[in-house]
Amino acid sequence: MKVSQDRLAEKQFAQGLGIETPAFVPVGSRSDLAAGLKSLGRPAVLKTRRFGYDGRGQWLIRTDADADAAWASLNHVPAILEAFVPFDRELSIIAVRSRQGLMRCYSLIENRHEGGILRQSIAPAPNLAATLTSQAEAAAQAILSELSYVGVLAIEFFDVGGRLLFNEMAPRVHNSGHWSIEGAVTSQFENHLRAILGWELGEAANRGVSAMLNLIGTTPPVEQLLRVPGAHVHLYGKAPRPGRKLGHVTVIAESNDELQQRLGTLREIIASQDLHQAAHQAEQTSTPS
Repeated sequence: MKVSQDRLAEKQFAQGLGIETPAFVPVGSRSDLAAGLKSLGRPAVLKTRRFGYDGRGQWLIRTDADADAAWASLNHVPAILEAFVPFDRELSIIAVRSRQGLMRCYSLIENRHEGGILRQSIAPAPNLAATLTSQAEAAAQAILSELSYVGVLAIEFFDVGGRLLFNEMAPRVHNSGHWSIEGAVTSQFENHLRAILGWELGEAANRGVSAMLNLIGTTPPVEQLLRVPGAHVHLYGKAPRPGRKLGHVTVIAESNDELQQRLGTLREIIASQDLHQAAHQAEQTSTPS
């Protein structure tokens, strides 16, 4: 927890294991920020060292005005400045380690974020070179071993021309692994419990190809989502709110082409619901009380 809750400690930990990361510098003052921008160049990303998630506690800095605004928003809490990475895509790996030291890795996952929030995951990631998988698995195994970790852990990477850069890790079951409920022989949730209870780990192999779509802010009619072959709906029982994860849909298929067709249909249903909700809110706002 000490490592994973502090972005600076996390990056230093990864580098200590020989895992490549974006360039970074610690920031404790406005002068540190200015020096860091001079060293790393612009654009750069300023992040709080603690308590950031779903895009919170992060600022993209391109200009002096951006730097001033970010520093004011930061409110003097410790931070880290990272070089901006022009990545090809975002990837993650879910790994699990048992009490006995046995480790299993799920397939490398391709993720799409919007506004700092995960929207979609595909497993296995399309057009996946074996070198990427070996890089990710080696990093996961090094981290799990060094920490004597028990349970599921997720690691997020940037794919930069076939080279993986460590972004961050999460010591828990992870949103990008939700596809495994239907899409893997043993889900990340079951394997987490197996690990901490000292039971034999289940196989992490894929069942065909899978994807997960988060339901954010609004929830489409479940019956519409379930008309899509291979789709499964998981709702969290939360009250609707902009930017809030209310549930997710997993979908499985036999091929990537079939998966993309099913994803396209699901995205249309979700987008239609989002438009309907936006129109309803606009109507409520314009209607005199």
